Amino acid sequence: MSTAQQRDWKDWHQGYADPDSDLSHRLAHVQRRLSDALSAAPPGPLRLISLCAGEGRDVLGVLPTHPRRADVTARLVELDPDVAAVARLRAAELDLDGVEVVTGNAGLASAYDGLVPADVVLACGIFGNVNEADIHTTIRGLPALSKPGATVLWTRHRKSPDLTPQIREWFAEADFDEVGFDIEEGRGFSVGTQVFRGATAAFDPTVRFFEFEPRG
Repeated sequence: MSTAQQRDWKDWHQGYADPDSDLSHRLAHVQRRLSDALSAAPPGPLRLISLCAGEGRDVLGVLPTHPRRADVTARLVELDPDVAAVARLRAAELDLDGVEVVTGNAGLASAYDGLVPADVVLACGIFGNVNEADIHTTIRGLPALSKPGATVLWTRHRKSPDLTPQIREWFAEADFDEVGFDIEEGRGFSVGTQVFRGATAAFDPTVRFFEFEPRG
């Protein structure tokens, strides 16, 4: 993932310090949808995976106070070691023993081996940083990561050309039902919530879903 060398992702996360930033507003929607997904999941153990997890603010902002906290085994995958270290430290401070933070390439299926199919899949902060073909490949690969009934959360900006209508169509073609598409007037982000209605596909750990594009 060449972007990891091109952009200072630790600095990028400072945008969350502003409660009125698009990042902060987007995070609030993701956290709300994640909380709802955990509440709606069947009783018993739950598996959660987060692709390109960053500092884990979505998961770590929900799990500590959620009634399903003890049911969740989570794997957060983040390539940048400094950013992953922040998430790992925060999970430890919150005594979230069920949360594993892995420093690794989130674009490779092998990063999720042993914890799929999952009940909740977070694909946030990805679709705005990879090319169109990789977005499609990732969506087509999600049935191998998802249990029937699993919730998938995703994000994407709506700058021209707005690709979100096409992304939503691709999810439908991959047997996902849209249960939410959150936007705010005057802001450029969107948060999609999909529920998998198909049968889990065979998992191939050699698959590559995406590669971040280099940006200055």
